[in-house]
Amino acid sequence: MLIQLALTGLMVALLPLSVVWVSGDADKYRKLSWVALFLTFDLIVFGAFTRLTDSGLGCPDWPGCYGQANPFQAHADISAAQSAMPTGPVTHFKAWIEMAHRYLAMSVGVLLVALMVIAWWRWLKSARSDRRYLPTMPTILFLFVCLQGAFGKFTVTLKLQPLIVTGHLLLGLGLLSMLTWFNAQQRDLRPQIAPAGQLRAHARIAAVLLAIQLALGGWVSTNYAALACTDFPLCHGVWMPMMDFANGFTLWRKLGMTAAGAYLPFDALTAIHVVHRGFAFVVAIVVGSLALRATRIAEVNTIGRALLAAIGVQLCSGIATVYFQWPLALAVMHNAGAAVLVLLLTMLNYKARLAPMPSNAKPFHGASNPIE
Repeated sequence: MLIQLALTGLMVALLPLSVVWVSGDADKYRKLSWVALFLTFDLIVFGAFTRLTDSGLGCPDWPGCYGQANPFQAHADISAAQSAMPTGPVTHFKAWIEMAHRYLAMSVGVLLVALMVIAWWRWLKSARSDRRYLPTMPTILFLFVCLQGAFGKFTVTLKLQPLIVTGHLLLGLGLLSMLTWFNAQQRDLRPQIAPAGQLRAHARIAAVLLAIQLALGGWVSTNYAALACTDFPLCHGVWMPMMDFANGFTLWRKLGMTAAGAYLPFDALTAIHVVHRGFAFVVAIVVGSLALRATRIAEVNTIGRALLAAIGVQLCSGIATVYFQWPLALAVMHNAGAAVLVLLLTMLNYKARLAPMPSNAKPFHGASNPIE
């Protein structure tokens, strides 16, 4: 079964590897890193779809499905589970969603292994002189995706425990951020003009606040608290509804249960939802003001505009998700928007970190720099 799974992951990875191989890009290593970034983004969005369709236990074991490499081979077991509980966590549809997510995750792992192997080979071949192939980051990426895989296993074996599922989501977004940074290094985006350094502290604060908000959003999703408030801007018709913070933010507990083993009260779900909703506006103010500042600086003008648009769309999709009672497409879009924010804010932090901060730097007020 393990050999079949490994071969399946390799076959899925062969398509993007073939695209890189036949591309006309002279720098295929950089092309491979961009393809890995693209598929990691797709994996995060598809992971959101898996979670939001309640398919996380579509195959209740790991890494296979009822001990098999694919749902075809596990057809009898899945049919039996579906017959016993037609609306339960195991159905043929959910099993295929869950296994497709695992196959995509394995293909990303294969690409990161390829990046690491190529980096080590070229680094050693150049007698450790070509710093472009310094293998430190590719090796960290490989170890990180192994950790992510372990959390994927625990997500299933611990039956969707909220802390584990939230950690799985945050690790995926962390991997996306690291790959974005790595790709920026591959493109040599070191700015030629200094003013981006003025954003350094602001960009770091925005990144920290976004990370907190992502954790809160993951906690909402993994506790199924998205519809704990079905009105906006009020919640249950009032500004301050009844909330149970103690049970809502007890981290180590089973899904839908308190730490003591009782059913999780609705007021706990309300607390989870309200905290995420309120902190969203703090993040929007900080990230929005950062984006506005960035639009006035040549070297990050394009990133600033994209970030400003992304934070606006993210706010609207969050409100619409509540207003329209959590439609699947909007909920997936909201998760994808979070990944876009991570990508853009990482790029902005990369540029701001590398830029010096001279006293005579002048902000830019015109069109975007051609190097963008």
